[in-house]
Amino acid sequence: MSDQASVRLVEIFDASRERIFEAWTDEEQLKQWWGPGQFKTTHASIDLRVGGRYELVLEPGPMHLVGEFREVTPPERLVYTWRWESGVPDTRESLVTVEFRDLGNRTELVLVQDNFVGPGPVEMYDRGWVSGLHKLRDFLESETIDA
Repeated sequence: MSDQASVRLVEIFDASRERIFEAWTDEEQLKQWWGPGQFKTTHASIDLRVGGRYELVLEPGPMHLVGEFREVTPPERLVYTWRWESGVPDTRESLVTVEFRDLGNRTELVLVQDNFVGPGPVEMYDRGWVSGLHKLRDFLESETIDA
């Protein structure tokens, strides 16, 4: 068991930060890529404002994820709480911070999930985010191929 208390990932995408921010915050686009591995997001509800809530449902499961936006700075930064309401044995709340750093036609995405309330493993979050960001990359690349 690791003593790791947070997840931090940095990825470079061949898309503008506006495009990636939109893919992250638009309900229909989010459903196209969000979730680890073979999980599919079947429902997404996003109230994109400070104090606004979001709800995601993943299948198979269902797994129900909820949270509240603490900071919304388009297209630069999102900060939101994260808590599995059902379907996952880990009910701790944590905080996710996503920064979209402008590199011209590319974007450096920096994701941190930390401030876990209570002890427990975070490795599953690390693996889940790596897989999910892979799916985001595939989603964005499929757009350029189709264009």
